[in-house]
Amino acid sequence: MDPEELEPRKAIAKPVDLDNLGVEELRDYLADLEAEAERVRAKIASKTDYRGAAESFFKSSQ
Repeated sequence: MDPEELEPRKAIAKPVDLDNLGVEELRDYLADLEAEAERVRAKIASKTDYRGAAESFFKSSQ
Protein backbone atom coordinates (compact mmCIF):
# COMPACT_ATOMS: atom_id res chain seq x y z
CA MET A 1 0.00 0.00 0.00
CA ASP A 2 1.26 3.45 -0.90
CA PRO A 3 1.69 5.67 2.19
CA GLU A 4 -0.03 8.52 0.36
CA GLU A 5 -3.21 6.44 0.30
CA LEU A 6 -3.31 6.67 4.09
CA GLU A 7 -3.33 10.47 4.12
CA PRO A 8 -6.70 12.12 4.65
CA ARG A 9 -8.38 13.55 1.58
CA LYS A 10 -9.87 17.02 1.56
CA ALA A 11 -12.82 18.05 -0.51
CA ILE A 12 -11.81 20.28 -3.39
CA ALA A 13 -13.03 23.83 -2.93
CA LYS A 14 -15.35 25.31 -5.50
CA PRO A 15 -13.68 27.74 -7.90
CA VAL A 16 -14.05 31.44 -7.14
CA ASP A 17 -16.40 33.30 -9.48
CA LEU A 18 -13.87 35.55 -11.19
CA ASP A 19 -16.58 37.61 -12.90
CA ASN A 20 -17.44 39.22 -9.57
CA LEU A 21 -13.87 40.40 -8.85
CA GLY A 22 -12.23 43.65 -9.86
CA VAL A 23 -8.74 43.88 -11.34
CA GLU A 24 -7.00 44.48 -7.99
CA GLU A 25 -8.99 41.68 -6.37
CA LEU A 26 -7.96 39.38 -9.23
CA ARG A 27 -4.30 40.34 -8.74
CA ASP A 28 -4.57 39.68 -5.00
CA TYR A 29 -6.30 36.36 -5.65
CA LEU A 30 -3.59 35.37 -8.11
CA ALA A 31 -0.87 36.28 -5.60
CA ASP A 32 -2.61 34.12 -2.99
CA LEU A 33 -2.80 31.22 -5.45
CA GLU A 34 0.88 31.56 -6.34
CA ALA A 35 1.82 31.58 -2.64
CA GLU A 36 -0.30 28.48 -2.07
CA ALA A 37 1.27 26.76 -5.08
CA GLU A 38 4.74 27.45 -3.66
CA ARG A 39 3.66 26.06 -0.29
CA VAL A 40 2.43 22.89 -2.02
CA ARG A 41 5.69 22.56 -3.99
CA ALA A 42 7.66 22.84 -0.74
CA LYS A 43 5.52 20.15 0.90
CA ILE A 44 5.96 17.84 -2.10
CA ALA A 45 9.74 18.36 -1.95
CA SER A 46 9.72 17.68 1.79
CA LYS A 47 7.74 14.48 1.42
CA THR A 48 9.86 13.35 -1.53
CA ASP A 49 13.08 13.97 0.43
CA TYR A 50 11.70 12.18 3.49
CA ARG A 51 10.54 9.21 1.47
CA GLY A 52 13.85 8.99 -0.39
CA ALA A 53 15.78 9.06 2.89
CA ALA A 54 13.58 6.32 4.34
CA GLU A 55 13.95 4.15 1.24
CA SER A 56 17.70 4.69 1.29
CA PHE A 57 17.87 3.76 4.97
CA PHE A 58 15.99 0.52 4.51
CA LYS A 59 17.95 -0.42 1.38
CA SER A 60 21.24 0.11 3.19
CA SER A 61 20.16 -1.98 6.20
CA GLN A 62 19.46 -5.10 4.15
